[in-house]
Amino acid sequence: MRSLVVGTVKEYKTESAAWTAVEALRLNVNQEALRPDAVALTLKQAVEHYRTIELNVEDESARKTFKTKQVYDNNLHTHIEPRWGEYRLRDITAVAVERWLEKLPLAGSSKAKLKYVMSDVYQHAIRYGWLRNDENPLLAVRQSAKREQVPETLEAHEFRALILKLPQKVRTMGIICATTGLRISEVLALQWSDIDWKKLEMKVSRSVVYARVGKCKTEVSRQPVPLDSLTAEELSKWREICVYGQPSDWIFASEWTDGKMPPWANTLLTRFIRPAAKEARIAKRIGWHTFRHTYSTLLKVKGEDVKVVQELMRHANFQTTMNVYTRAITAAKRDAQSRVVDVLMSRPDAGKVRRKKVAA
Repeated sequence: MRSLVVGTVKEYKTESAAWTAVEALRLNVNQEALRPDAVALTLKQAVEHYRTIELNVEDESARKTFKTKQVYDNNLHTHIEPRWGEYRLRDITAVAVERWLEKLPLAGSSKAKLKYVMSDVYQHAIRYGWLRNDENPLLAVRQSAKREQVPETLEAHEFRALILKLPQKVRTMGIICATTGLRISEVLALQWSDIDWKKLEMKVSRSVVYARVGKCKTEVSRQPVPLDSLTAEELSKWREICVYGQPSDWIFASEWTDGKMPPWANTLLTRFIRPAAKEARIAKRIGWHTFRHTYSTLLKVKGEDVKVVQELMRHANFQTTMNVYTRAITAAKRDAQSRVVDVLMSRPDAGKVRRKKVAA
């Protein structure tokens, strides 16, 4: 191959940016010839190669989701490269990185993410033989990921006041988030064929982030989710008035794309959710994840079994809840979910057995 197109002028606006990309390609071509004693890689060079292999948004078979790739790339571009880009990989020490993280005006979880991303670049260099297995200084960096602030949750009366201010589509989305614990990316990715009206279950098999369809966050996230009868009624009402109601249609399809894609989560948040919260005189900073936190909090307040909580929240890592290995039965999960709906939606027949089936 005598020539190769590196990219466009739009992608690489300066000559130095283009040469950096070329260097990443050179490393890939000559990977078998490069050894620790023959090359003094800078972090910037390693990052460019890492981007090419690990953060390629067109590679859907990669281990990382589209959103994860964007988050990683943003952390590299905004924080890591400006500070460490010109350093050789072997010249960066654990103490220096630790002191740098201490001075950053970021939350502990954000600093922990920077540490993890930077460590992943080092592991990438190790896999390609540019460093020895013991040459990742990030493994010795101390950085806690503990939250510095408790996540905001909604009281039941705040939730009801909020959804009354929302249009039907966004109202239904909010109810699903708050009564099932689904992430907004999973709610946006729902199609009508994913709803089992007889069993009152939802199949969660994909996510939509920034108008791109991808996999769910974890394997555990792809488990069926119980659907309370009241939530199913809200969905049924929305289907009666929505434009796109065929089985293969997105449940919350965007009219701006003629139903081809769902809307953007952030757009709905800024146009509807936060103005509605202000109108309802809710002073809390509300995001889509607030509904998920509210769901989780109410499950715990109601004294639900920790294994039931874990499975309803679909946590892949049990450290998020507690280490209980017995599997919760579906009936227990459904009853626990219904008790949360009782509180949020102020159901008149709260406490009674609800097995009502909603016609599709």
